[in-house]
Amino acid sequence: MSLPSLSLSLQFGALSQADVHRAALPRHRVQRAIRHALEADAEITVRIVDEEEGRALNRDYRGKDYATNVLTFDYATEPLVMADLVLCAPVVAREAQDLKKTLADHYTHLLVHGTLHAQGWDHDKGEADAEAMEAREIEILARLGLKNPYR
Repeated sequence: MSLPSLSLSLQFGALSQADVHRAALPRHRVQRAIRHALEADAEITVRIVDEEEGRALNRDYRGKDYATNVLTFDYATEPLVMADLVLCAPVVAREAQDLKKTLADHYTHLLVHGTLHAQGWDHDKGEADAEAMEAREIEILARLGLKNPYR
């Protein structure tokens, strides 16, 4: 199976424990996760941020005054997927610990999740859409060798 091409920019903001997050997100792993979730060629920036930057972006762009795990800023889906994925390192780390998952595996799930959002998938429109997106995530993660994250 031939995967779509990806032009990737991987950025790390000012983080405490940046080395832990960099180790969990080697460039080849980020590329692999995103390419498996893509349905077309893409230009994607992935930015790993601290809680302050994550909260400010969520507040300013979504009107929600808290840091969330992943934000997707989608700019185009055709002919090229163009998007920014912003992952909040402290939130991702807490979730991974709570879920008893490795940090790398949780980041992979969120990269897939965000990439699907960048292509128009949405879990907030209704139960059918949420179930379809979840099923697609499970399928992609299985191809990446990861277990169902929803069990």
